[in-house]
This record gives sequence, C-alpha cells and structure tokens, in this order.
Amino acid sequence: MLTVPAFGHFVSSARTPAPRRDRTVPAWAIVSAGLTPLLLTGGWLFAGTLQPASYDPVRDTVSVMAGHGGTDRWVMTGALLLVGGCHLVTAAGLGAIRVPARVLLILAGMSSVGIAISPEPVVGSTPQHLAWTSFGAVIITIWPAFTARPGSPPPLIVSRQGSAVVTAVFLGLLCWLVVETQGGSYLGMAERLTSSVQTSWPFVVAVVLWRHAARTGRPELPGGPPGTGHAQELTTEALTGPVTTEARPAEALTTEALTTEALPGRPGLA
Repeated sequence: MLTVPAFGHFVSSARTPAPRRDRTVPAWAIVSAGLTPLLLTGGWLFAGTLQPASYDPVRDTVSVMAGHGGTDRWVMTGALLLVGGCHLVTAAGLGAIRVPARVLLILAGMSSVGIAISPEPVVGSTPQHLAWTSFGAVIITIWPAFTARPGSPPPLIVSRQGSAVVTAVFLGLLCWLVVETQGGSYLGMAERLTSSVQTSWPFVVAVVLWRHAARTGRPELPGGPPGTGHAQELTTEALTGPVTTEARPAEALTTEALTTEALPGRPGLA
C-alpha cells in the first residue's frame, strides 16, 4: 500500500506537459532563408544596372550577366554563390521538416553553386551550365511537396493539401519558363519571377513552423505521430524524477514497519 502514492505520482507526472520550447527553427536558419531571395533578387537588379543598353532584362536571362559576356560578372556570380551557401545553412537548421526536404534543399544550394562556377560563354551555353540550371529548377520546384507534415494538424502551408497547391503553382511557373526557352520574348521575366518566388518559399516555411511551435508549445518530430516531440522527455521525467524521490521513502517506511513488528517477538528483549 505504501507504494501506491509513488505510482500515482508517476502517472500524474507522465501527464504533465513538458517545458515549453518556443523554437523548432533556430534564428540563424530563418535569417539565412530570408537572405536567399534578397541576395538573388538584389543580385540581378544590381547587376542589371551595370549591363550595356543592349541587355534586355525582360528577354535576357540572369545567366548572361554571370557569363563571360556579362559586364562585371562577379556581381551575379557572387550572388549565386551566396544563394547556394544560404540554401545549405537553411537546410542545416530546418530540423522541423523531413530529411528528404532538407536533402533537396542541399541539392538546390549545390546547383546554385554549380551555375556560378560554370558560366556561359559569350555565345551560346555549355552542357555543364544547362545541366546545373535544369537540375536546380526541378529541385526547387518540387521542394514544397516534401515539406508536407503528416500527424497532428500542421500549419496549412505545410499540410498535404497546402504543399500540393504550392507545388502545382511552382510547376506552372516552371512550365512557363520552359515554354519561354523555346524562342519566347519573356524568358528573362519568366526566369526572374520563377526564381524569386521559389527561393522565397523556404523562408515562408521556416517562419510558419517557428510561429506554430511558439503558439502551440508542442513541436513534433517530422513525420511522426502527434506528441512524439515530447514523448522521450515525458518518459525520462517520469522515470527519473518522481519514482526516484518516492521509492526511497517508501522503502524506508516498509523497513521501519517490519522492524517494529518484529521487536516484541524476539526472545531476550524486555
């Protein structure tokens, strides 16, 4: 009977919520995700002011400014390198999304670096540049589909329905870009709009997940069932805290009771 209070304390402790954690996404990951579209958009805006009058941002691509035929090509090349680095940093900090989504973000960062280190020649392009450009465009387009979080009701934009809608929009933008590569007059506009929108999405996801965790106080493991984010903490607290503090008094009381009952029955004791 003396061990019942200890068991009750164990059960009540297991039901007690774990300490609130306001962040599932570190601040540096949010900053890097926010810098990505700023660096890309700011890069092609600034680089565009350095190009000759013959350069048309509506028709000509960003790769032209980073290519050997561009004026001050280091501006756009540096922006692409920084964008790739920001993708890598963001992928390292977005622990609230599933591993495949983080891997895709790493690949997107590598493709941006690949585009920067394989510039276009003065005329035409190269297989390496085309490969990195195509690879990066596909990766960043399908990335939202891998951010969907099953389990308890997640924020709308990382739910399965929300991720599907965003992916469909990105696919539409990519199709427009592909069509413009076939001699279209708005290739530069399509590339700029598509890239700016798509590179902004990791920042949106990071902010929404951070706000969701701050509001609910129950960040969950990516892809896990509801409440798995604190399951290990609750179990550890229940086993190491209440049981340890209650088991020793119970053992002491039991020993004392047995000793008291045994003393009168011993021979030779007055």
